Amino acid sequence: MSSPNESHEPTEPLARGARLLGGDEFSFAAAIGGPRGFVESILPGLVFVVAYITVGGFKVPVIASVGIVVVMVVARLVQRTPVTQAMSGVFGVALGAVWAWRAGDAGEYFLPGLWINAVYLVGVLITMAVGWPIVGVAVGLFRGIGTSWRKDREIRRRMQWATLVLAATFGLRLLVQVPLYLAGNVTALGTAKLAMGIPLFALSLWVMWLLVGSVGRPQAPLDQPQPK
Repeated sequence: MSSPNESHEPTEPLARGARLLGGDEFSFAAAIGGPRGFVESILPGLVFVVAYITVGGFKVPVIASVGIVVVMVVARLVQRTPVTQAMSGVFGVALGAVWAWRAGDAGEYFLPGLWINAVYLVGVLITMAVGWPIVGVAVGLFRGIGTSWRKDREIRRRMQWATLVLAATFGLRLLVQVPLYLAGNVTALGTAKLAMGIPLFALSLWVMWLLVGSVGRPQAPLDQPQPK
């Protein structure tokens, strides 16, 4: 299960999700990276949206979002806590900042994230198509059952459904956010990205865990012997 001090690179939410799916219990706190991790994950995007609404343009929002990441890293260094926790979304912020700055358009800040979701969606669907749903692979790895789940048709079906939930998460983001990007509605796009980021992913993880959480766990006998 995720520790509060783990890295939050772009792939970290997926890795954290895999560990949660392989655990015996589900924790929404762990799914969002803990209270401070959650704040550090959404703060750069929130600052960007607020700066865009109040100031406009692209320079101030971009500088503000990058600046808040620097502040979070410095705060971690001063407190001598792991810096990796403050790195939530740093890659996405940096890539979005460069994209928006080069294009001179605040809306371009969100384009890399749309492409990343599209790549994830295609990758997840491919694992389903070839019969190795990524959720099944993750559960097998983190629960120590290897590929034994593939021998049971019912379990394979549940792994496919859970993986479909993951694919639907990426697909829903694109379905909502791409039209907003094309319409140039930066405020709505930024708000949607925040709402459909960690909160939506945590909810999706919970649904996936409900589908596969019991796989590979020892089952208690239905009829317990009665003491004499």
